[in-house]
Amino acid sequence: MMNSIKNKIRKLDNLSDLNELSAFINDCKVMLGRATFRVGDKVYVVQKTKKSLGEITKINMKRCVVNMNDSLYTVPMSMLELRR
Repeated sequence: MMNSIKNKIRKLDNLSDLNELSAFINDCKVMLGRATFRVGDKVYVVQKTKKSLGEITKINMKRCVVNMNDSLYTVPMSMLELRR
């Protein structure tokens, strides 16, 4: 299933359609994050080149407050990954 989705995305020839798809995927990540994350969960904050471990202290509408190294950061849910 995933390969067929990727092939259909590659066939898109319009940048605005691709941007719309990207926004939709980010919204889906946020909705899934709201259902998945809880206060006290250990999470990774995923950046382009690294992952930083932290703990969720508060959940807002689209962002979470994450405690990393005794500092609080407001992080979009789409950048969080639950630690397993």
